[in-house]
Amino acid sequence: MLLKVSALLIVMLTSLVHATDKPLFLLENANQEVSAYQDATLQLSLQEQLYSNKRWRSLIKNKRLSVSLVDLSNDGVRYASINGDNMMYAASMPKIAVLYTAMDAIEKGDLEYTDEVKTDMWLMISKSNNAASTRMIDRVGFQRIEDVMCDPANPFYDQYSNGGLWVGKRYAAQGRRHPEPIKGLSHAATTEAVAKLYYQLATGQLINNERSSEMLHYLKDPSLHHKFVNTLDQIAPEADVYRKSGSWKNWHCDSVIVWDDERKKHYILVAMVESPDGEKIIRNLVRPAEAALNKTPILLQDIQSGETVKPAHI
Repeated sequence: MLLKVSALLIVMLTSLVHATDKPLFLLENANQEVSAYQDATLQLSLQEQLYSNKRWRSLIKNKRLSVSLVDLSNDGVRYASINGDNMMYAASMPKIAVLYTAMDAIEKGDLEYTDEVKTDMWLMISKSNNAASTRMIDRVGFQRIEDVMCDPANPFYDQYSNGGLWVGKRYAAQGRRHPEPIKGLSHAATTEAVAKLYYQLATGQLINNERSSEMLHYLKDPSLHHKFVNTLDQIAPEADVYRKSGSWKNWHCDSVIVWDDERKKHYILVAMVESPDGEKIIRNLVRPAEAALNKTPILLQDIQSGETVKPAHI
């Protein structure tokens, strides 16, 4: 049975990765830095939505909640963030750095794009399978991951600033740690670094358009339906969703590209939180984020639960 499933998976992945699509978002003279598109109106709207929740406001103040939002719904790009440059422990979310590094190695001819590699990349991203992730890390090595993340031509980690995306440990009990130099984290991210990676994927800039398209295929239609995806299943069941999340103890994070032609919403949302109820918090961030995109009034809150209440027009 396992062999049959693997065979079907390989056929599916082979058909996907051989297709070259146009970028999700065509952008002329695109800047590689998503932060270059900081938008004051979106920033104020996002702050208004999140600060309206007393619990979230406290987490933000204590650097335990970070959010980045990229609007790709119109001709231009708009970016906003709260604690976007605050590096936190990110559990499985930095597996996207392994995906990027592996695709970079494949593009340069340093890693053979075998059926086994394709299967492990899908398992690593869609299922967040730790064994497959560890195999991919072993194939490319920590040094290559660091070199790609710290590439001065397109950095996703800056040791002289606020850090960013980092993978410094296999997703296994065995193996030495290679922590990042600022906070000593083994798996780290900032929401801005993740938003930048997704923005470059959506605009076809990460390596090149063909490789960006292939990486998006691995991120599409996630197998796990919690956090952001739990809410998106309810409010945007027809949307294309590209996603990678992570959780460990009190650290929870999620990252998503939402491509919803039916509702005319196209955006990137990344969140990281340190809280025992972090999964629930992340799940409840989707509607306020969409409200910020819509420039709608502050969401009402349930007095007893402190949760946001869905307005009729969202």
